[in-house]
Amino acid sequence: MARLNLLEETRFEKLPVTVYEDQREASVAVARRIATLIRSKQARGEQAVLGLATGATPVGVYAELVRMHRQEGLSFENVVTFNLDEYYPMLPTAVQSYVTFMHENLFDHIDIRRENIHIPDGTLPLEEIHAYCLNYEQQIEALGGLDLQVLGIGRTGHIGFNEPGSAPNSGTRLVTLDDLTRRDASRDFGGKENVPRKAITMGIGTIFKAREIILMAWSGKKAPIIKKAVEGEMSSEVPATYLQLSDNVEFVLDKDAASDLTRFNTPWLVKDCAWDQALIRKAVIWLAKTLKKPILKLTDEDYNAHGMAQLVTEQGPAYNINIEIFNQLQQTITGWPGGKPGADDRRRPERALPEQKRVVIFSPHPDDDVISMGGTFIRLVDQGHEVHVAYQTSGNTAVWDDDALRFVEFAIDFNQSIGQDGNQLKEMYKEMRHFLESKQPNQIDPPALRDVKAFIRKSEAIAGARYAGLPDEQIHFMALPFYETGKTVKNPVTDKDVELTMELLQKVKPHQVFVAGDFADPHGTHIVCFRIVLEALQRLRQQETWTEDCWLWMYRGAWHEFETHEIEMAVPLSPQEVERKRNAIFKHQSQKDRPVFPGDDAREFWVRAEERNRETARNYDELGLAEYEAMEAFVRWKF
Repeated sequence: MARLNLLEETRFEKLPVTVYEDQREASVAVARRIATLIRSKQARGEQAVLGLATGATPVGVYAELVRMHRQEGLSFENVVTFNLDEYYPMLPTAVQSYVTFMHENLFDHIDIRRENIHIPDGTLPLEEIHAYCLNYEQQIEALGGLDLQVLGIGRTGHIGFNEPGSAPNSGTRLVTLDDLTRRDASRDFGGKENVPRKAITMGIGTIFKAREIILMAWSGKKAPIIKKAVEGEMSSEVPATYLQLSDNVEFVLDKDAASDLTRFNTPWLVKDCAWDQALIRKAVIWLAKTLKKPILKLTDEDYNAHGMAQLVTEQGPAYNINIEIFNQLQQTITGWPGGKPGADDRRRPERALPEQKRVVIFSPHPDDDVISMGGTFIRLVDQGHEVHVAYQTSGNTAVWDDDALRFVEFAIDFNQSIGQDGNQLKEMYKEMRHFLESKQPNQIDPPALRDVKAFIRKSEAIAGARYAGLPDEQIHFMALPFYETGKTVKNPVTDKDVELTMELLQKVKPHQVFVAGDFADPHGTHIVCFRIVLEALQRLRQQETWTEDCWLWMYRGAWHEFETHEIEMAVPLSPQEVERKRNAIFKHQSQKDRPVFPGDDAREFWVRAEERNRETARNYDELGLAEYEAMEAFVRWKF
């Protein structure tokens, strides 16, 4: 019976999928499977032939293999490896090369023989590539083929660098990279313009010949493409769908990457559910959106025809369910994000008391506060709360080089206008100019240049916070150490980051803390900063009683918005408040027009924010609630 139930749950899935709680657990499981293969081959005196992938996805697997080598004696002397791909052209010594990646993450830490390592050569003359690729295939075949191929997946659905349009029988070859792939790689190269346009990759046909294929994916960013690859029709537009033809493939996912699969996202379509309030709310909103009907117009027949007969049978009729969910949504809407004085707050998202609250808004970058919750920020100040904003990082990697020079030139001219010679500043300016003339992609700026970029972001943040109504003493710049590397790749978080956060919280003793919960941030800074605040609050909860009355709210907006069913507080904005929010965002001049790292959304931040806020309001309106100009949304973190 259990097997039958599993088949019913996974009936939309066209290949085997294993889901783990998080990527660490999944990575360890994959590493153990690789180790088992290596050891079984060793026992038979045979070589293990592995196909390896690069990128962020397999890093945890390689770390676990290194640990097993060091602590458990796992030997790689019998292992032969073939990497999937390499950029072209690409020097093996470049920091972005997959040769560098593989040595830093695996090969330099294990006992593999150097002659057993094969990575496509990104330095070949163009006319030699065809013969080289044929030879790459022949080397794999001469060893009896790949025993195990490890894969990641790109957001285009590529495996290796087999981009949309690749044939299922393709071999190792030179390919042109999709624009989205190049955008995703842009941060590693210091801008998309520096990302190579081509790559050498194993073909889909080469991958298919492996006796075992494991495709791994982590995080919600991969969820949409995973759904297409696992549940979609086979198509050259999503090359990973060709894996549906293999009998030897398994997708290994964390729960976030699996979150769009039918059995997790809309489980009522595949099985009977344990209907709690959160699931009922999600399902009813899904039904209303699917049918494009307000919630209060849904009927028993609508429920029965869309996989929700169990719900309407057990807890119906539909009218009662509709009223309950409509009321729940209505109660999330408040014009009083700090609580409404003198109101009955039993069904309001925030407490009425104390009437004037102490509030800390944590902003990972110097502009996230106004981009993501600028309207609520301004309203909290207008309604008399003691609001503090804490900028967790300097944001100094996200300023254009020529902007930094422009500000130094201004400082030189200003010094001269007041009779100062500014010789030291002029000398520093010359050094900056000299550095920038030969600067390589992602090369670390010298300290003085990093400082100038940080000062630019700081002055903009002050202007934005002042516009929102804050006095200077309630504007805090934390410069958390993990960020201050000068590199796009940051240092690990340490106790110092947490302790600085604890000190600020102890100073303010807030009733409300707002923190970025937008983990789709392509820089990864948001989730790091969120975890720092969470750890600081958890430590303080063991020590100080004021934390018992401190609520933690998560905001989004710069990259994605919460789903409607997730929202616990929706703050409506009038047209005038939307304009005030826009003006606060405009104070961040260095991020106007085109930011250094825009992600895959070409819109300016103020446009993104307004369109997302209007979309949130439109979603509420279409569900049958009041029509507002815009809304900012929040979810409360439960300790």
